Amino acid sequence: MAISDMPMLSALRTKMQWHQERQRVLAENISNSDTPNFRPRDLVEPKFDKAGNTSVTAGGMGSLPMMRASGTNILPTGGSASFNQNSRVGYETRPAGNAVNLEDEMLKVSANQMDYAAATSLYTRSLGLLKTAIGKR
Repeated sequence: MAISDMPMLSALRTKMQWHQERQRVLAENISNSDTPNFRPRDLVEPKFDKAGNTSVTAGGMGSLPMMRASGTNILPTGGSASFNQNSRVGYETRPAGNAVNLEDEMLKVSANQMDYAAATSLYTRSLGLLKTAIGKR
């Protein structure tokens, strides 16, 4: 078994790849903040089991692939298209139909950056410990 195939390192690598893709999606949200009718998107965070593998769904259908979460919600029956489904008071869709809130997106970007830094630090330290264990350091 290769060192990179170890469950912990594989989980950290998956997490880092997820953070990289999420950073790209959040940057798209920010860059389209003035685009009419644009809805912000985000990624579904991968879930891991105790072994470090992506977790199995409740129905036992296997692991979930990384997918984009839609920023739009399904309208309730009888609802109008102008109804804002956002649960936060004070944040609403602008008249042009754009629902990007720059403050929220920038908070997500900074939190994502810190989480990515933590994952890369753990990955680097894990590799260092493995090198020490096999006498390469």
